Amino acid sequence: MSDEKKKPIQDALEVLKKAYEAKDVETITPALDSINEAWKNASEEMYKAQTDQGGAAEPQADAGAQSGETNDEDVEDVDFEEVK
Repeated sequence: MSDEKKKPIQDALEVLKKAYEAKDVETITPALDSINEAWKNASEEMYKAQTDQGGAAEPQADAGAQSGETNDEDVEDVDFEEVK
C-alpha cells in the first residue's frame, strides 16, 4: 500500500482513538466515516494492483476446491448452545 493511501488511514485512526477516549459520540461518528472512506480508497488501490498483476486472487479454501484437490482433515459436526 502506498504511503499516500496509508497516511489518511493512520490519521483517521488517531482521530478515532482520541474521540473514543473522550467518549464523544459527536466526534466518533465522523471519525468512523473518515476511517471507512480512507480504507475504501486504499482497498480500491490494493484491488487494482492485484488485478493488474494477473487477475484477482482466489481465497485459499476456494482455490483447492476449484483445482480438484481435497482436504483430508476430519470434520465433525457438533451441537452447541449459545450462552448469554
